[in-house]
Amino acid sequence: MGLNVVQKILKDHLVEGELVPGQEIAIKIDQTLTQDATGTMADLQFEQMGVDRVKTEISLSYIDHKTIQMGFEDADDHRYLQTFAAKYGLYLSKAGNGICHQVHIERFGRPGKTLLGSDSHTPTGGGIGMIAIGAGGLDVAAAMAGMPFYLPAPKVVGIKLTGKLQPFVSAKDVILKVLSILTTKGNVGWIAEYFGPGVKTLSVPERATITNMGAELGVTTSVFPSDETTKAFLEAQGRGDQWVEIKADPDAEYDKVIEINLSELEPMVAQPHSPDNVTTVRELAGLKVDQVCVGSCTNSSYKDLMTVAKILEGRRVHPDLDMIVAPGSKQVLRMITQEGGLDALLHAGIRLMENACGFCIGAGQAPRNNAVSVRTNNRNFYGRSGTVTAGIYLVSPETAAACALAGEFMDPRDLPERFGVQYPDIQVPDKFLIDDGLVIPPAEDPDSVEIYKGPNIKDPPGGEPLPKDIVGEATIKVGDKITTDHIMPAGQRLKYRSNVPKYAEFVFETTDPTFPSRALENKEKGIHNIIVAGDSYGQGSSREHAALCPMYLGVKAVVAKTIERIHRANLVNFGILPLYYKNPDDYDKIDQGDKLVIKDVRKALIEDRGEIIMRNETKGIDIPLTYNLSERERKTILLGGTMAVAKTQAGKSFKEIEITE
Repeated sequence: MGLNVVQKILKDHLVEGELVPGQEIAIKIDQTLTQDATGTMADLQFEQMGVDRVKTEISLSYIDHKTIQMGFEDADDHRYLQTFAAKYGLYLSKAGNGICHQVHIERFGRPGKTLLGSDSHTPTGGGIGMIAIGAGGLDVAAAMAGMPFYLPAPKVVGIKLTGKLQPFVSAKDVILKVLSILTTKGNVGWIAEYFGPGVKTLSVPERATITNMGAELGVTTSVFPSDETTKAFLEAQGRGDQWVEIKADPDAEYDKVIEINLSELEPMVAQPHSPDNVTTVRELAGLKVDQVCVGSCTNSSYKDLMTVAKILEGRRVHPDLDMIVAPGSKQVLRMITQEGGLDALLHAGIRLMENACGFCIGAGQAPRNNAVSVRTNNRNFYGRSGTVTAGIYLVSPETAAACALAGEFMDPRDLPERFGVQYPDIQVPDKFLIDDGLVIPPAEDPDSVEIYKGPNIKDPPGGEPLPKDIVGEATIKVGDKITTDHIMPAGQRLKYRSNVPKYAEFVFETTDPTFPSRALENKEKGIHNIIVAGDSYGQGSSREHAALCPMYLGVKAVVAKTIERIHRANLVNFGILPLYYKNPDDYDKIDQGDKLVIKDVRKALIEDRGEIIMRNETKGIDIPLTYNLSERERKTILLGGTMAVAKTQAGKSFKEIEITE
């Protein structure tokens, strides 16, 4: 049997295990990516590992999240990141150079390579044929130190594309269609691979849009083959020598296949408050729009912005709305400027934002109360925009431009009749403008570099070994689809990412702002905190602080129906036990504040029983729980987390580590 693209790349990088779905494997990581919201903590963790230089082929540190700099904290973090990169061998992409994923695919990503990034949208790299995976910062720090990355060997869903996108239908509509089919939950342990005759009709920026927002599916990553289209893109970036062909064998098989006819797609929209709440734009026609935002790592490429510019050219956005445009990179901004696109946008009445994440992560441009905000980004979680009463609708650049002109939801296919706009068929240029002036290489003399640490930077706290018994309470009970935004807010709180004691004050801020004080009080009394959750707990961003800060507050276990991949890995990394109801209906047998006891939990993990009993003492009932942890994960939790393993078991394989009760 032949191999698909996923199997080929993983096989080339396999260092432990076998490619049997569900079995834990370890792969070599070629490249790493961090950004300033997650990178400071990852770099602090790397320092604690005692490695003098990164061991990857290339590691990049990007400044793109915390660029508003309301206070000294963010600027201090940026200085730390720059001095760290200089000393330890990373390249630094300074603020203004662009969003990490857009810049990486332009200038650094390479087909056939593995990329591990401390950002959940790292799978953007799959658009040029990489296995690009989002992970917690501690996993990325370990990869920077030369350690392999562990994950379950994935199943592969093949998404067969046929036909060709019609005018005013875009790549964003492709991934929204996929989300309508697969939804945001139930896809843990899968990788999506795109194949079929429709693939060759999509440019690299279009492929990158699809793999980028594939993160919302909950899959490990998404990938396209590396073909002549990929080669042309790399040649246009002056990197044609880095191209290699990677395609599935003719007899390759997939664990599941979905077929999408691109010719039959129509403009789609994800309604509040989930990326899989998808309908057609026609269904919402006439709904008044208050704000339009174009940008983010999903839709801020040259092709995206020139398409919007051509639609708006010679026209003005509706006077009742505000329109914001944020280019994905300095390269994009300079090119649309040279070709008249920026002037067309400014004449139309848009507000130009920095080449950064911005509104997508809730860092600015919060809409008014009860607003309808139409955005080209990838997430529309409740409250993420900075306005909890606003409704965020996710659309393509074409649909965003149509809504901006009409002042209401409008299918972009109606633009010719209503506004006389013909479809602007923007092609990828034969040559991109190349200017890496804001990419700072590492120091030639690292010993001469002094690491800068401002007063807001605190060393990451260490974990504690798992206790013999977990004796505590259901400190908080939450429902389904709790995202890492619910657990750890971004926006105005980003500046505290390098200060865990301070950042921990905001755990579950939008869900239950009393949680941090109650959890800390329990911790001081010796009462263990347990989080009780429903389905798909921890979806969304890769932010490890959603595990790190609860660990600091004394959380010992999360009991849920299901837990998403990256968050589950982060829980393990920080010594928090991920547990599942054997009977999902038992979720209803626990109320917030119930006294919960898991006896002999340490012994259960040592013996790897696979099932343990949690006693709800308040209600006088036993609740059977399960776990699915590898030997490595069990020993990591028993010792108190990955940093504890690194400090106490240096040089040992997990087979050699002995654990006692």
